[in-house]
Amino acid sequence: MSITRWDPWSEMMSLREAMDQLLRESFVRPATSMLRSGSLGMGIPLDVRETDDAYIVKATMPGVRPEDVSIQITGNTLQISGETREEYEQSEGAGEGRDRGTWLVRERRYGRFERTITLPTDVKADQAQATLEHGVLTLRLPKAEEARARRIPVQSGTGAQQIEAQSRPRS
Repeated sequence: MSITRWDPWSEMMSLREAMDQLLRESFVRPATSMLRSGSLGMGIPLDVRETDDAYIVKATMPGVRPEDVSIQITGNTLQISGETREEYEQSEGAGEGRDRGTWLVRERRYGRFERTITLPTDVKADQAQATLEHGVLTLRLPKAEEARARRIPVQSGTGAQQIEAQSRPRS
């Protein structure tokens, strides 16, 4: 018989691993829903960069045609949505409709996709630009005038003294 010291942290790590696995299977890649419905709702991976006068958004969406993408901007909220359609291949003698073969591996996604993000400030939707090239959607969203950084000059000498004199309480 041996005595083993109880380590409560070892049980916590196993609970953490169980929760990680649950979240990974439920949200990251819900494989069971893909098998049931034949499609998988997609998220869109984004990169958002801020410059002095605009936000630059890059979204990866391979195989998506420009006419299948919808972009909406309301204030500081950006919504990118669209749909990829399932492709059907026809072989000779298969007749009309779907190919009569059996899928061995089917990992390409199809269906609706959508991503909504809130930007730190409002943008000028009427001046936004969008391009889709090589599976990467690039958006340039100019910031609204009131959101742009402004440089405030600091004066020295009498201007600073006058402000200081006015802010002192009278005795």
